[in-house]
Amino acid sequence: MKKNSYISLLILVTSLFSRISAAQENLIQNISARSIISLNGRWNYIIDPYENGYYDYRREAFDQSKSGTGGYFDDKKQEDKSELLEYDFDHSPTLAVPGDWNSQVEKLDLYEGTIWYRNKFTASPKQGKRYFLYFGAVNYEAHVYLNGKKLGMHKGGFTPFQFDITDRLKAGENSVVVKADNTRKKEEVPTINTDWWNYGGITRDVFIAETPASYISDYQIQLSKGNMGQIEGFIQLSGAEKSQKVTVEIPAAGIKTTVKADTSGRALIKLAVNNLEYWSPESPKLYDVTISTSNDHISDKIGFRSIVTKGKDILLNGKPVFLRGISIHDENPLIAGRARSEGDLRMLLSWAKELNCNFVRLAHYPHNEEMVRLADQMGLMVWAEVPVYWTIAWDNPETYKNAEAQMSTLITRDKNRAAVIVWSVGNETPLSDSRYTFMSNMASHVRSMDNTRLVAAALEVHRKGFEVIVDDSLGEKLDLASFNEYGAWYWGGTPKELSKYHFNIKYNKPVVITEFGGDALAGFHGDEDTRWTEEYQEALYVNQLNMLSKIDGLRGMTPWILADFKSPRRPHPLYQNFYNRKGLYSETGKKKKAFFILKKFYDDTEKKYNIKSYGASK
Repeated sequence: MKKNSYISLLILVTSLFSRISAAQENLIQNISARSIISLNGRWNYIIDPYENGYYDYRREAFDQSKSGTGGYFDDKKQEDKSELLEYDFDHSPTLAVPGDWNSQVEKLDLYEGTIWYRNKFTASPKQGKRYFLYFGAVNYEAHVYLNGKKLGMHKGGFTPFQFDITDRLKAGENSVVVKADNTRKKEEVPTINTDWWNYGGITRDVFIAETPASYISDYQIQLSKGNMGQIEGFIQLSGAEKSQKVTVEIPAAGIKTTVKADTSGRALIKLAVNNLEYWSPESPKLYDVTISTSNDHISDKIGFRSIVTKGKDILLNGKPVFLRGISIHDENPLIAGRARSEGDLRMLLSWAKELNCNFVRLAHYPHNEEMVRLADQMGLMVWAEVPVYWTIAWDNPETYKNAEAQMSTLITRDKNRAAVIVWSVGNETPLSDSRYTFMSNMASHVRSMDNTRLVAAALEVHRKGFEVIVDDSLGEKLDLASFNEYGAWYWGGTPKELSKYHFNIKYNKPVVITEFGGDALAGFHGDEDTRWTEEYQEALYVNQLNMLSKIDGLRGMTPWILADFKSPRRPHPLYQNFYNRKGLYSETGKKKKAFFILKKFYDDTEKKYNIKSYGASK
């Protein structure tokens, strides 16, 4: 068997098993709308670089031993003065959750390894209810224990996960312990080499959600593909009573329908609609949607819109749109560390709106669910992606399984958000046969889960002199000819020389430039030929926009990047100091000169496309 055929077979088998696993561990849709007990706050922590709390001295895991005990997850206390106990959560320092450890403790700024978290909480579980322990994200590998017993393990630093703890939650005091490990590994997703700070820890919300014994576990409600006069979707029930009547109501749209779930708990809906106000950046209409059974009820806010391509156009609700975008990292530039709260997230999206964006690229991994919900409310279309980034271990089936699982979780979580118009399967991945197989299977998997959105990636490009060639074969599998280019920065030359470049793009598809830019230290000034100055970055933007505007089929861009962000790849002591300085905002929130160049371009583009008409009713 040829190598590539063998890889394809392994990926296919791995994909099958990963889907079976995912079906058993599906996230509860809109879980934060349930009755919840928040576990956010101060958690005790123990730094464990040698993983003494997980392995014995023979490097065997305590939780896999005959007794299943012996690790820090036991959360023991010394019961008599002769007992040997080499850890103590009660007298250990604390970290804020949610929050990364790097920005909270100076000695942890560059720490990569294991830290144990412990939180004690009081619960009063009720008969006839189910309880789920939910984590918004833990970077990167998390082992979770409740009252000394292991619940499970999760990989992926940016995707949520949950455990059913109905049979393990005690009335009174409980102890949850998390082993968080942000060690970079070649075979993981992302791999060892990235261009962002490796923030470790429990970086997003933690809570316990309560549901009835039989409950609404999942749903998808959206416009039918190719039919803006019809809403379709499904509702999934879980628990003992799966075959129930399910009622879906959208009062403002005059919709109320009742359907019967089958024996697997699945109920399908397909409804004709009239006078529906479509979601758009100019009119981000969200409808109150309620789903109910005899014993459960859930509410959500859902927008309805269509997004397709036609030739070199992107059509939003049937009309051409230009994606006036910007790339964003999940990092608060004003307060070091991962974005922690709605205030942090709203600030970043407000900065994008001030730039007159209608589109954001949430790079290079799944961002906080609240970020996507805010985009829904604020009228910002979203490019969402997983960290299949640079030099992934393409030949490793487990790596593919991990990547697909992260993609599946992202789609499951955000499939009801009108703002999300693009699922991206990766960024700047180098060409090879095994990479093509890996990425093609990812694209096919995305389409199998959601055929109503665009599928894309930041494709690989190459150059011959001043000719930029876009012929990456992965482009055949995608909806956009989207790629990064760094003329006048990594490609050399000066901003004035950008006029010499021309593009040879193989695909008759809409072109979206997913990255361009250059670094500028805010407040550092000089002439436009001096790197690191605001004037150089300003001239780069002026000449980039002139150059890119000549591309036939240019339909959007997400320059790199909204705000300066931390990166260990950027050590220059004068200009970088471990920051990537390509932001249009500095880490203090100051607008650089290039901000105003891009804003004027977007203002002019908005007038050209006259996109205010997109919010009109059908």
